Amino acid sequence: MTSRVFVAGVGMIPFRKPGTSEHYDVMGAQAVGQALADAGLDYAEVQQAYAGYVYGDSTCGQKALYHVGMTGIPVINVNNNCATGSSALFLARQAVQSGAVDCALAVGFEEMGAGALKSVWTDRPRATERAGKLANELIGRPDLPGAIRQFAGAGQAHMQKYGTRLETFASIRAKASRHAANNPLAVFRNVLTTEDVMAAPMLWDGVMTRLMACPPTCGAAAAIVVSERFAQKHGLRTDVLIAGQSVTTDTPSSFETRDMIRVVGFDMTRAAAAQAYEQAGVGPADVDVIELHDCFAQNELLTYEGLGLCEEGGAEKLVNDGDNTYGGKWVVNPSGGLLSKGHPLGATGLAQCFELTQQLRGTAAQRQVDGARVALAHNVGLGGACVVTIYQAA
Repeated sequence: MTSRVFVAGVGMIPFRKPGTSEHYDVMGAQAVGQALADAGLDYAEVQQAYAGYVYGDSTCGQKALYHVGMTGIPVINVNNNCATGSSALFLARQAVQSGAVDCALAVGFEEMGAGALKSVWTDRPRATERAGKLANELIGRPDLPGAIRQFAGAGQAHMQKYGTRLETFASIRAKASRHAANNPLAVFRNVLTTEDVMAAPMLWDGVMTRLMACPPTCGAAAAIVVSERFAQKHGLRTDVLIAGQSVTTDTPSSFETRDMIRVVGFDMTRAAAAQAYEQAGVGPADVDVIELHDCFAQNELLTYEGLGLCEEGGAEKLVNDGDNTYGGKWVVNPSGGLLSKGHPLGATGLAQCFELTQQLRGTAAQRQVDGARVALAHNVGLGGACVVTIYQAA
């Protein structure tokens, strides 16, 4: 059996700097409560739950959801690096689409510490060590944190191959700040200029400034997904359809090409996008609004090409033409994206769902993209996983 799957309710709490938020379980419960209220549904009607987080002990999902209710349903904990939130949503959507259940919950939360990402487990091989070793061989810079080195290295590769200017990455970061100024849930709402971004301290001279990296963030978001028959039975809204969704992982090309652009997920993105477009029966030109994984300004530019918004090497022109913001071909990250909204790892994919649901409902207030009918979410994690989801106004 297959069923059309609708987003019946979404919830998201304001994102905060580390040390200023509630603990993960409280944040998760708050986001779930909002999603249930948005759907007009009692928790007792939820048949399965998928809880996403990266930094936490086993069964943190149960800890959070027991604040909402103890109904005995399956609670599955999900960890897929920075693609965790969308992976939880994928599993919830798949359970409903297959007919296994009619109502599923996905929640993502993260209580992060300050500073660069680091491994908790130091007595065993890191899951991302293959990418790290290749980065050592291709670009060196062992002094930099792993994520910065890899994404900055990918940006440097694009600069060397296509002549992309550092100012182009800076303008992407400035665009994110302008969008986030209209998002009350974003952690950073101060507007930056391209010059501000360029003047920030250099993390890697000529390659990346500090403001081109997303901040560590605490937060939570959630979504309720339902079948059409369940929605009709309970009088739930069916105005946002998950029309296509794909999860991909690395192929040999991620490493054998010895290209940092591929190392950080370009080929995963391209494959996931192609599959999601095909499922939904749309192409890049049909998409109105996009929330993509701008963990670094460099990755946003690379992702334009991976999603097929332009040809390889054409992303700088897309930026210069203003086709990534209001008035252009696409509005990219109207929420402010990871760069300004924040990036609590387990929550990010579901925060994208929250934003795009608001956009397709026409309830995004000052962030509203006029006439938005088709939306795309892109969420990637090194190690690796990439989730691309196509939403349609039904």
